[in-house]
Amino acid sequence: MLRKAPRSPSQLAAAKAIDELCDSGALDSLFSKIDAGELQLTGEGGFVPGLIKAALERGLQVELTEHLGYEKGDPEARFYPNSRNGSTPKLVDAEVGELDLDIPRDRGGSFTPRLVPKGSRRLGGLDDMIISLYAGGMTIRDIQQHLVSTIGTDLSHETISKITDGVLEEVLEWQQRPLEALYPVIFLDALIVKIRDGAHVRNKAAHIAVGVDMDGIKHVLGIWVQQTEGAKFWAGVCAELANRGVKDVLIVCCDGLTGFPEAIESTWPQTTVQTCVVHLLRAAMRFVSYKDRRQIAAALKPIYTAANVDAAWDELTTFAASPLGIQYPAAVKTFEDAWERFTPFLAFPPDLRRVIYTTNSIESLNYQLRKVTKNRGHFPSDEAAIKMLWLAICNIEDKRARDRAKERGGNRQTKRKAEGRLVEGQITTNWKLALSQLALAYPDRINPHL
Repeated sequence: MLRKAPRSPSQLAAAKAIDELCDSGALDSLFSKIDAGELQLTGEGGFVPGLIKAALERGLQVELTEHLGYEKGDPEARFYPNSRNGSTPKLVDAEVGELDLDIPRDRGGSFTPRLVPKGSRRLGGLDDMIISLYAGGMTIRDIQQHLVSTIGTDLSHETISKITDGVLEEVLEWQQRPLEALYPVIFLDALIVKIRDGAHVRNKAAHIAVGVDMDGIKHVLGIWVQQTEGAKFWAGVCAELANRGVKDVLIVCCDGLTGFPEAIESTWPQTTVQTCVVHLLRAAMRFVSYKDRRQIAAALKPIYTAANVDAAWDELTTFAASPLGIQYPAAVKTFEDAWERFTPFLAFPPDLRRVIYTTNSIESLNYQLRKVTKNRGHFPSDEAAIKMLWLAICNIEDKRARDRAKERGGNRQTKRKAEGRLVEGQITTNWKLALSQLALAYPDRINPHL
């Protein structure tokens, strides 16, 4: 049996207060009215919105009392330089719907409420709800309709857009944060998103980089939407990573990207660029009949599991001369064209090969992100796409963290159901063995960081 996730002190205090009220009988009258249909809990005129309104107005009065320096009704109030001056009505949007508040005023005009700041038309919880819905893949118009149908709050398209844009500073800060000096392995993969470009909607590649640090922990280093094809774009990405503190990378595992190896070599000359074997296999299978794919996969396996480069070439030559190789020459050509970038990992022992031969670490994340982005149609700009992807990554990781927390401390004999981390914070399998082999292969570059 799974245990509930631990509750925060505020949640425990709230639960205790509710239990005490129920035990005291103070809520009996309220429950009777609800049962009789005389009182509704939520919606316009409901008890919960009224309770929140009363709590907010009481808090505002406390703030004004602190500001003036005396309690309401104090007989010595006339001796103070400032005094109360009625209230101003203000309509704010909240998680429970619209609230019509009475904001207290002072004669001096110096009172600045903190609980409901001047100029604000929404309470913070509503903004958090909107951002969460946006991160879950809902469009701005979907959110607009959802708020109207659930809590009766009708926010404009522009307002919701401004709320979601409020996280752009966080995205920028995350995208510019300092990085480690050395990442033994960086994985790079992309997913296609539709972005408006003038009067047209174009397919663009949103590239996500994941770096494995010296402790084997994976980190999403950044998200880049490709503006132009080739070396110029990748030179900018590599320069950005270098400016953020990355001085060396041992191995970069990626799909065959035009101009990427050249950009890597100009930024980190000693870095090995390794083509993702899984991507290579997919490319080789592209024109293979479905009924022959299992046979082709079995025939290609000796190539990427060979002991060394020469043995791999012999296996490729054998495959090319076989009936399947003759029937599907495109599969042979795929390996021949990628040979220079495919073979580097063959020089490493099996434990290290398993770490670097595929970008599956990112592909699992991209699979989740595609589920979020497929309902979006298209994005108005590159920045909007990056914002959405960043929010989605945070949302996905938070969900898994909550699932893991619920199972923590449960029956260990019960099979775990909560998913592990997708990327951020995940520890690479068998990293200690891989790191020891990297230290032997690159002693001068890795030992100073051990």
